[in-house]
Amino acid sequence: MVHELTPDILAPGDGKSTALDPATFTWTQIRSVEDPAFERAYSALWAEFGAANEMESRSVLAERFRTLHYEILLLELDGVFCAVRDHTAIRSGGEVVVHLSHVLVAPEHRRSGLAGWLRAAPIVLAREVAPGPITLVAEMEYDDGSDPKRAIRLSAYERAGYLKVDPAAVRYFQPDFRLPSVIDASGCSVPLPFQLIVRRVGREDERTIAGAEVRRLIGALYAIYGAQFRASEMQHPLLRMENYPTDNAEVALVLPSR
Repeated sequence: MVHELTPDILAPGDGKSTALDPATFTWTQIRSVEDPAFERAYSALWAEFGAANEMESRSVLAERFRTLHYEILLLELDGVFCAVRDHTAIRSGGEVVVHLSHVLVAPEHRRSGLAGWLRAAPIVLAREVAPGPITLVAEMEYDDGSDPKRAIRLSAYERAGYLKVDPAAVRYFQPDFRLPSVIDASGCSVPLPFQLIVRRVGREDERTIAGAEVRRLIGALYAIYGAQFRASEMQHPLLRMENYPTDNAEVALVLPSR
């Protein structure tokens, strides 16, 4: 896929990344838990995100590989881990929506421009799924000051040119990532509030989004989750589509740090 990583796919604020040749690294596209590289990539993601219940189990990912356009990208240099990211592409209303799940860059490769290529690389999968418009969507935690990494991530997306769907108008919730046995033992699922950070490829300068498009993006995310999560989790009242703006509403797109 390296030959498809051309500067034109980079976000407007990721010009620094043009100085870094993505072909420097070995890019492995993982599309099955049977891939020999899966365990290396998954172990890195689980070590970073598993303890916070922000990473799906192997069984969930196995089903996602089987039923959806899901992939993990593992980057290595001379056999040494450099970075990993995963994402899912899904057709929705005449465009391809890509859910940007997780990204992890080894400390020695941060601030090198590599993160910009990792943000843009999912466009390659989106183009494989279908031609036409593309929207990249990331779910980000609210910055409550408890974790400095949150502010860093939001600032990085802001510099790249991503925008945030105004949370004053859209209070989005992610389904409960805990294991079903843990959810059952606790008595109920607990969806978590997240912010939606978007890059509408080719439309990065637009500062509003129609309610219909917001609902379509959220519907795409819930369709991805619904393919593997239990119906009881997806039917939680906080995940109901009627909680979101009507089709003719106009929602502001604001800076992620706001």
